[in-house]
Parts: sequence; C-alpha cells; structure tokens
Amino acid sequence: MNDQKSLSPSSSAVAQRRRIAFRLSPFRSSLFAFCFLLLPLFGRAASILIPMDEDQKDHLKSYGIAFWVLKNGEEVDWLLNYRGGSFMMKYDQKVEDECKIRGVSYEVIADAKVAQIVTEVSDPSVNMDVVKLEKAPKIAVYSPKNKLPWDDAVTLVLKYAEIPYDVLYDEEVIRGDLPKYDWLHLHHEDFTGQYSKFYGAFRYADWYNEDVKIQEATAHKLGFTKVSKMKLAVAEHIRDFCAGGGFLFAMCSGTDTFDIALASANTDICGPMFDGDAADPDAQSKLDFSQTFAFQNFTLDMNPMSHQFSNIDVTSTRQVDRTRDFFTLFDFSAKWDVVPSMLTQDHDKVIKGFMGLTTAFNEKMLKPGVTIMGEMKSAGEARYIHGEYGKGQWTFYGGHDPEDYQHIVGDPPTDLKLHPNSPGYRLILNNVLFPAARKKKQKT
Repeated sequence: MNDQKSLSPSSSAVAQRRRIAFRLSPFRSSLFAFCFLLLPLFGRAASILIPMDEDQKDHLKSYGIAFWVLKNGEEVDWLLNYRGGSFMMKYDQKVEDECKIRGVSYEVIADAKVAQIVTEVSDPSVNMDVVKLEKAPKIAVYSPKNKLPWDDAVTLVLKYAEIPYDVLYDEEVIRGDLPKYDWLHLHHEDFTGQYSKFYGAFRYADWYNEDVKIQEATAHKLGFTKVSKMKLAVAEHIRDFCAGGGFLFAMCSGTDTFDIALASANTDICGPMFDGDAADPDAQSKLDFSQTFAFQNFTLDMNPMSHQFSNIDVTSTRQVDRTRDFFTLFDFSAKWDVVPSMLTQDHDKVIKGFMGLTTAFNEKMLKPGVTIMGEMKSAGEARYIHGEYGKGQWTFYGGHDPEDYQHIVGDPPTDLKLHPNSPGYRLILNNVLFPAARKKKQKT
C-alpha cells in the first residue's frame, strides 16, 4: 500500500514554491497590467453603425450624418436591406459627437462585428448588399426667389437633415449653371407656362398676380416673348442636364408638367389668360411623346378653370378614402437591382398617401421601361417611379408633402421635428444620397 504522506509535498517544498511565487509577483502584475491595456486594441471600436430600423430615434437626421461624413472626405457603407438600410462608417470621435448633437441613434462596433455584418449582407442567399458612398453630391433646388404661399417638402427635409443646397431658378438655368451640380430637384412648378393653373381659384389674389408679373418680367429680360417659351427652354436645359449624367428628382406638379412641356414644344397649349393669345386648337394632335421622360399618350386638360393639366394625374378622378390611402413599396433585389433598391430603402414598406396638385400617376400613361417603385395597385396609381435618360437618371414622386395629407395654399409648413421617423420623407432623402454611390464599371 502507498503511504498517503508520499502524495503530499513536504513543508520545505511548499515554502520554496511560495518564495518563487513571491519573487515573480511583480512580473505577473506588470504582465497583467500590460494585457489589460491591450484589450481595447484587440476589441477596439472600428466603426459606427447608424441603424435605420425601428431603433433609430431620428431617421431623417441620419441621412444628414451620412452626408456630413461624405462632405468631410470619408466614405459611407450603405447596407441595403440591413436593419432598414443602415449606414456604417469608420469610427471617428467627431462622427460620434455629431450623432449625439443631432440626436441620431448609433452603435459603436468592433472589427469582428463589422466583418460579421459584411459577411451577412454579402451572402448570396439573402436580399442584402453593401453600396459604397464615396463623395457628397452637389445639390441644387429649382425654386422661385419670390415668396409664394406654399412650401417645398424637399427643402424642408434638406434643412431639417442639415444637408446643404443651392437655389436656382430660371435665370441660372438659362445661364447654364446646371452642369455645376450632381443633383437637381423640381417641386411645385409648372413648366407649361400656365401658372400652376391657379387662375380659376386665385386670379384675384395678390400673390398670384405678383407672381405673374415677376415671371413675365423675367421672360422678357431673358429674351422670351412668353413665359411658356421661357419655361420650355428651362425644361430643355434640365433635360440636357439629365442626358449628360445628372440626377433629377421631382415632386408634385414638377413631374407631369415637365413632360407636358417637352411634348408640346411645337405647339401652344396656353389660353389667352396665360399668354395673351389663344391656344392651338390642334395642340393635342401635335404632342410629341418621344420627347418625354416618363409619360405618353396622355390627353391635355385645356380648360383654364381646371386644376388638372392632363389625365396623367389622377387627383380629380380617384375614389380613395383617406383612411385607405396607402401605397406599397416594391421589393427589389439588392444585388441585381441596386438602383431601385437604394431608392426604396425604408423601415416601412407601406407608406401613407398624400395629395398634391399632382397626386399620383395613371399607370396606363407610363412609358415602357419606367420602373414603378411604389404604387396603389388596386387604383392603378403609380406614386413613385424611376427611369434613365441619356447618361442620367430621374425619379418622380407624386404628392406635395408626405406628412400633410392635403396641403392647402397658405397652410403653414410641416414641422419635421414632429415627424423624425417619416417613411414618406425617407424616400426623398434616398434620392439625395443616390448620386454618391460608387459607379460600377460598364462591361465591354
């Protein structure tokens, strides 16, 4: 039998080990302290993730953060369909501070988490992808300099998101300033020269008559005999801007009147109350639909007392109760249909409807090749459409204000502090960032 004592170390051996451990303890303490200092390096905060799902406190200002990062020379990864279309960027204390100042939700994540996200979105089996945003686009808004009794949803959201832009109008466009910009917005505008067809309701209003005087004076100053001729020239400059590679975004009447002006370039569709002489009685038959971006085969509404320009817009004929007025965004392949996928990024795929001088587009009037990105299928209404023209691209969005169902002339502007998570306004800002995306090389 083994002696139990033989399995236990002698008292002298224990003492020796304790003396050795005591001598090593300063070294062990230093090693522990060194390893503790290295821990932040091994698990360091490598990136900032701005989630765009329901965890985001302010979706609209989040776009402003992405634009701010681009403006400061850094890149942004747009994670399509990952948590509502989140943004990810290299960690910088200044970015973190900016998120705090603007009230934007963010997460500081380490390299391992970044790699995990990239792997997840790149998986061929999931409808996600990464788009690299490289450079802040230079933005212009086509808007009158005089004060009119309505606001512009795009300028409202650009200001709220703190995204800088320049204001251009007819003189700057005719002068040739558009090529200086990457992105142009058209909102509540009438390119047909009929003053938004407000004659019937507002011909005695001071603001209406003042606007007519300013428009006529500008036309004569620029060498045009009629406002309609000036607006046509402006529309043609915008068309050329897009053909040369520019990005065009339009809302409300800036959509259909743009195409109507281009189609009616060789005829006169304005009555005497608009330009002093009668409209061409054969104007309808002289429309050239080959010149338009989005619409074809439409019929003009030449009644000066009507608010309608044509049957492109469905405002006067739609039978949709407000409680049921919604449109649905399409799901596109993030890996194959990258452009419409970017433009439809949202935390909600069902968007509240909203009206305008132009509310929605009759799908029967759309040209082949136009991409419908949002629609009310039961009513045959397209609300959000996209297409290409030359080297450029355009997006048309029906309605006036995504958070004001029926904006009336003279109504106060929407306070976006009350709507920081607006899905409808997000669609506008998707378009603002769109030109920043890295362009893929064309196959030869």
